[in-house]
Amino acid sequence: MQFSPTNGDFTFVSSTEAEAELSGTISAPDIKLNMGNEGCKDPYATTFLRQRGYGWLLEVEEDDGEESKPLLEELDIDLKDIYYKIRCVLMPMPSLGYNRQVVRDNPDFWGPLAVVLLFSMISIYGQFRVVSWIITIWIFGSLTIFLLARVLGGEVSFGQVLGVIGYSLLPLIVIAPVLLVIGGFEVVSTLIKLFGVFWAAYSAASLLVGDEFKTKKPLLIYPIFLLYIYFLSLYTGV
Repeated sequence: MQFSPTNGDFTFVSSTEAEAELSGTISAPDIKLNMGNEGCKDPYATTFLRQRGYGWLLEVEEDDGEESKPLLEELDIDLKDIYYKIRCVLMPMPSLGYNRQVVRDNPDFWGPLAVVLLFSMISIYGQFRVVSWIITIWIFGSLTIFLLARVLGGEVSFGQVLGVIGYSLLPLIVIAPVLLVIGGFEVVSTLIKLFGVFWAAYSAASLLVGDEFKTKKPLLIYPIFLLYIYFLSLYTGV
């Protein structure tokens, strides 16, 4: 028989009952030690930087695992496409079976730029000192042809005109070594110059002057012809 006297707010229990109620297990708390960040950085320095707004210094870019692309692909340079366009310009005859419209419909920047720079280097060899004019005339001459084509009702973009005018400098590059060889023969040299200008102008005009111009074709062909005459004068220095 257990005796459990009470006295006011206190309750007295026997030792046996106390042992029964106090039996059990005590689980250990999940304690994590703050040993700093993964990079073994000082937590106080980390807190200081974040409070001052310099937390971005602690950020580490995650590697997405993607392989780096080749340089030509990064710059969007397709050498096969450029080579095909070069052949389309140098051989503008429809009977050869080339899809010449790809030069206009799929314009690029690096191919025409390479052609213009090559023409500039040839002009340096020809003792022409103001090479910067070649790039300037290429850009502003193409802009003039573009504005004229739009006024006449042509559906072309400035990028298309810039590409066609740039690629069509290739005939002038082809005749440049010939002019160096036969420079002493004025009659033959003049014929070669006219042939090169007609070749370049025909390549450009056949791509830019479409059926939408109808009877207004001479209004666009003539300035294209004059543009390549000026390009040739930049090379010869005349």
